[in-house]
Amino acid sequence: MKLTMNLAARSYDIILKRGCLANLYQFTDLTHRKVFVLTDSGVPARYAQAVADQCAQGTVYTVPQGEGSKSLKTYGAVLGAMLAFGLGRRDLLVAVGGGVVGDLGGFCAASYMRGIDFINCPTTTLSQIDSSIGGKTGLDLGDTKNIIGAFWQPRAVLIDPDTLATLPRRQFVNGLAEAVKAGLIADPALFELLEAGGADAEIETVIYRSLLVKKKIVEADERESGPRKALNFGHTIGHGIEAVKGVRGRRTNGLYHGECVALGMLPMIEDRKLQKRTRAVLRKLGLPVRTGVDKQKVLAQMQHDKKGGGSTITVIRVPGLGCWRADTVPMDALPALLGLDTGKE
Repeated sequence: MKLTMNLAARSYDIILKRGCLANLYQFTDLTHRKVFVLTDSGVPARYAQAVADQCAQGTVYTVPQGEGSKSLKTYGAVLGAMLAFGLGRRDLLVAVGGGVVGDLGGFCAASYMRGIDFINCPTTTLSQIDSSIGGKTGLDLGDTKNIIGAFWQPRAVLIDPDTLATLPRRQFVNGLAEAVKAGLIADPALFELLEAGGADAEIETVIYRSLLVKKKIVEADERESGPRKALNFGHTIGHGIEAVKGVRGRRTNGLYHGECVALGMLPMIEDRKLQKRTRAVLRKLGLPVRTGVDKQKVLAQMQHDKKGGGSTITVIRVPGLGCWRADTVPMDALPALLGLDTGKE
């Protein structure tokens, strides 16, 4: 399957096909330029090597697994390696991995020599469903997620569902939270597919329909001045939870990004029946519906959210299946949003 992100001169193809990672050479020039393949230690080495083997002049650079690699320290190390490899303005960076590798690689490509070509090859459910398209790249600063970054569209995105076979079950399920999000805000049929338990058997359909939702929104609002805010559904509270209880840096126990987003979505669903249905879907998928967390710490993190505008913050609510609304609320209304014990009927 092929989709095209239509962004005028920044348009690119999104290829969704089993085995496509081994055929990257069909979609870009790997012969007449240097190729810097960025991956992390949690990704099977054969995936990055499959890309490097197609290049006349390729090298693989591996960063440590985890959110901690979205740091200024790792960013500087990657740029240094790119420079040492002799990358020029016409050369290429290929990210092979999950959202961390895509965000880091995209930002390195955006800033190296004021911008070089970038191709994203996502290997996790989360990145295949959501983060690999749209052009958002970035780093964390301390506990504040994605506060440094740039919009830098890839030249192509190659999604190979075969790479999901090596994911631990919890990591596979983690990414499905973004599919639930896409269904809730814009695709009732996708939500109902997940509700019926079709995530595993129809994963390519889940990925495809999720990408369609995001593609349409990004095409209408590339730089998040309007409709693209819908994609932040679940993330305002979710990022706050992730900062306090997420798996980050040296903290290896806790919640993954998708699990935090799942928790962040539930309080923002206004229809009680839909909230109950969503809770059931999350349970069926294996995603959390409640957590013990220090709400004051979550509140403090939410107040640093990049979607804030001084004394106010924009939150996304879902009044009914397939629709959403952006509300600008005062910062002092945030405590009321922290209904984190969403297991209550």
